Amino acid sequence: MRKHRWSGLLLAGLLMAVAGLGAEEPKLPRVEFTDQKLDNGLRVIIAVDRTAPVFGISVTYNVGSRNERPGRTGFAHLFEHMMFQGSENVGKGEHFILVFNNGGNMNGTTNEDRTNYFESLPKNQLDLALFLESDRMRSLAVNQSNLDNQRNAVQEERRLGEDNQPYGHAYLEIDNLAYDNFAYKHSVIGDMADLNAATLDDVKAFFHTYYAPNNAALVLVGDLDPREALEKVKKYFGAIPSQPNPPAVEMEEPPHYGERHETIMDPLARTPLVLMAYHIPAGNTADNYAMRVLANVLAQGQSSRLYQHLVKDKQLATQVFAQADARRGPSLLYLYAFLRPGVNPEDCAKAIRDEISTVQKDGITSQEIEKARIQFLRQTIEGRQTDLGTAIAIGQYAVFFDDPNLINTIVDKLNAVTADQVKDAAQKYLVPAQLAVVTDLPAAGQAKAPHAQKGGK
Repeated sequence: MRKHRWSGLLLAGLLMAVAGLGAEEPKLPRVEFTDQKLDNGLRVIIAVDRTAPVFGISVTYNVGSRNERPGRTGFAHLFEHMMFQGSENVGKGEHFILVFNNGGNMNGTTNEDRTNYFESLPKNQLDLALFLESDRMRSLAVNQSNLDNQRNAVQEERRLGEDNQPYGHAYLEIDNLAYDNFAYKHSVIGDMADLNAATLDDVKAFFHTYYAPNNAALVLVGDLDPREALEKVKKYFGAIPSQPNPPAVEMEEPPHYGERHETIMDPLARTPLVLMAYHIPAGNTADNYAMRVLANVLAQGQSSRLYQHLVKDKQLATQVFAQADARRGPSLLYLYAFLRPGVNPEDCAKAIRDEISTVQKDGITSQEIEKARIQFLRQTIEGRQTDLGTAIAIGQYAVFFDDPNLINTIVDKLNAVTADQVKDAAQKYLVPAQLAVVTDLPAAGQAKAPHAQKGGK
């Protein structure tokens, strides 16, 4: 098995070679892995890395906020919390204690398209990790006490991280404004009223529907014997019964007919924010990769177009950002700028549109393409420096796109993007009908109710 970890010197050497300073363009070492399903439907992926006597485990469940229904939002994120509250053979809080006391670390995350749980531990603690993950998959303690406790924790998390933060409402509102399909329209963290309305029966039904072996991918990466590891996975997970497949999620976004605008008066903000989002294709498609390259060209680093023109030349903004997300369904290219005092938000939004128009008319340069490739390579290498990072990525690729081998091919797909593809994709997708704009303005007093305008149908 080839290693897929690098020292800082090797990282620098790879990047210098890509930049044309080395003898030949390097190839990332492949991550070799086995991929099979247990009789109960659990997908098990195992990759060996003997760089250090450790391993990472990631269990990715095929459930995110897109699987929720109106009036019952926030359940996927709620379970990220519930999954640490104990199970039949693990007491409340013991999951943390057992992992930390054995030299490991752990966490869980939720987004629109998946929920994952993960640990990193010394190689001699494989049984512990598999026991903990299997016990909560099989017998999570879903009771009223845990529900009430974690419901309050999630609501406080929303207050701290969104409701009482500058621009917090704007970040939540951009997806609500941009999408019509409920799957992506509502926030991952959920609505306060929906969380209050959740009953114990609601939560139990959600758990039995989505937290089943046939709705999950388990990935192990590290200093392991693959056959022994697989037998241990079967030992701990093999008897967990599968459940009926969850209902499919309708992801199609209805047609849009015009720009959408919303202005938020924000008593916590100190400078205006312009937040824009264009609809783009789903992740792991040629046009989505082209949009990721464009986002890099527009706003990655001080040599980027938006930084040079909006921050340095025109001095309209203090910071600019761009990100093309890669969801399982219709995705978004986000562009946002924090304005300098006295700048009209409409002037800044127009300047961003002008940069997009320039790309649509003239395209991008070969130097910009090369810069994007180098930065994507760096990001990929950094993500694969740890076994846990590799395990998390493989699990997400498996659940999102049924393609765990994307861990080996994603750089090639990004490198294959041409300047013409970027130009064509910008012309096709970055059009007014696919644009939503949220403007967040400082307010001295209490925030006013937001006003939304959507293109007529």
